[in-house]
Amino acid sequence: MSAVSCLPESRRASHTKPVVSRAENETLPYRDASLCIDDRVEDLLKRMTIEEKAGQLFQTQLQMGPNGTLDPGNVTARRNSTDNMVGEKFMTHFNLVGQVEDVRINAEWYNRVQQRALETRLGIPITLSSDPRHAFTENLGTGFQANQFSQWPESLGLAALRDPELVQTFAEIAREEYMAIGIRSALHPQIDLSTEPRWARIGNTMGEDANLTSQLVVAYIKGFQGEELGAHSVTTVTKHFPGGGPMENGEDSHFTYGKNQTYPGNNFEYHLIPFKAAIAAGARQMMPYYSRPIGTQYEEVGFSFNKGIITDLLRGELGFQGIVVSDWGLITDTVIRGQDMPARAWGVEYLSELERAIRILDAGVDQFGGEQRPELIVELVKTGKVAEERLDVSVRRLLREKFALGLFDNPFVDVDAAEQVVGNSYFVRLGAQAQRKAYTLLTNKENILPLKSTENVKFYVEGFNRTYAEDRGMQVVDTPEEADLALVRLQAPYEPRPGGFEAAYHAGSLEYNTTEKARQAKIYQAVPTIVDIYLDRPAAIPEIAESAAALLGSFGSSPVAFLDVVFAADNAQPKGKLPFDLPRSMEAVEASKEDLPFDTENPVFRFGHGLSYTENC
Repeated sequence: MSAVSCLPESRRASHTKPVVSRAENETLPYRDASLCIDDRVEDLLKRMTIEEKAGQLFQTQLQMGPNGTLDPGNVTARRNSTDNMVGEKFMTHFNLVGQVEDVRINAEWYNRVQQRALETRLGIPITLSSDPRHAFTENLGTGFQANQFSQWPESLGLAALRDPELVQTFAEIAREEYMAIGIRSALHPQIDLSTEPRWARIGNTMGEDANLTSQLVVAYIKGFQGEELGAHSVTTVTKHFPGGGPMENGEDSHFTYGKNQTYPGNNFEYHLIPFKAAIAAGARQMMPYYSRPIGTQYEEVGFSFNKGIITDLLRGELGFQGIVVSDWGLITDTVIRGQDMPARAWGVEYLSELERAIRILDAGVDQFGGEQRPELIVELVKTGKVAEERLDVSVRRLLREKFALGLFDNPFVDVDAAEQVVGNSYFVRLGAQAQRKAYTLLTNKENILPLKSTENVKFYVEGFNRTYAEDRGMQVVDTPEEADLALVRLQAPYEPRPGGFEAAYHAGSLEYNTTEKARQAKIYQAVPTIVDIYLDRPAAIPEIAESAAALLGSFGSSPVAFLDVVFAADNAQPKGKLPFDLPRSMEAVEASKEDLPFDTENPVFRFGHGLSYTENC
């Protein structure tokens, strides 16, 4: 029992006060805020049935019903009702799905879910988690656009600014907005290293450099959790251990063709560097990736099935004592957005659902992500295949986190305050400033930027609504041939994939196809063109660097931010530096090694490149 854990709860979270739960539970020791956390955990644990313990080991998606009611479920969508998951499966960990359209309704819904949890026999409160919600990504599997929250550049943009203080400020603001509507667990930061530039998950990383990522993750965790986890904290889930960047041929292990993570450069240790920094900074939870390691000392099975990775490396060698939650969907086949998705049990596909669950527990994982099958664990215990004591190890960790967050003492949110906190003007302004600063100026021929005037200038615009330009008094024409200047916003190249879920992952070639290159070339030949390319992944675009009058890289920005930077409105200027190399060709990428940073031959722009408006290129 640590000294910290046995500080009285009344001192650790003095602003909270116990709430009324079921009358028979009010005087039980685990409800007594004057006791230390470890004593409260042990008292609650000894009162729990096997079924109640099993429920703690699962975390799955949760969404609102109509008008903020509890979700009634949907048989066709294979979605159980909230009442079933909380009241019958005894689950208390959920991942918020979908956009926050109305802050008040969301906050009221969250309170209803907590009230339903209090009505269970033991009244264990809900812990609500979320993928990132403060940037521009809209992908059910990786994050949601900001919508009602303040909007910031992606984490790549924060990395481009190389400013730990700004990263901590972002994390503190995100924490306040999360807490306002009840989100107490962040399913981030993602600190995989983007050593394989084709990988579809680079957009949520902090780039290619292990040392930069390590510096920033420390600030990120501190901003969300504070100096010590408590009632004002959001716990973080650092992912994806032991680093998901070196994917074979750049494919992603959500999918059957992307199972393998490979280390042809024998550079496994490099990818551990940010995780070591996160552990030292007080990371509370870790999430392994789906992949199976190829060509290492470890068994070639998915990381959450891999005892050598979880128990021996993460817990034993690196000393991590917190919660390990698996990535989503390792046991059960499912359908996501109409697409059949087999369980990501890579290397152990032949195992039954029960056998997969045993392997995951034996590996040292505490919680099954994206699953709602506690009955499997109950069966394993009752048939003697898993000891109840093994459940206790993980349930103890999971309950302790709830106590530390103050959820047992006051799980509810202030609905009126939520409306004042989420998306307030100060937070929005800081996010907008960060969008502008994160812009990275790659070329600026004849110092064309910033543009000095729009008077008597005809603009051709592409990639954003022309009304943004017209609202500034700019004259917009329909074709490049009519224009004096062109402003073009592009998405980094990728090869579209099929499927309702798979299509959201930008994978494949980093070059534009021949048709698109020719289309763009006509614009560049017709008129001096300022190009803004959204780098959610590295791009092999030497032809744009050669032909554009100026080339900007961005990492999540609005059209307003783009125009502000182009005209240096209110002194908006690009301050970013590339968080990864931009390769010269796909041939160079294919010749490089997935686990090595900075190894594509003769890149167009190197890590750290970024001009200012006073430099010429």
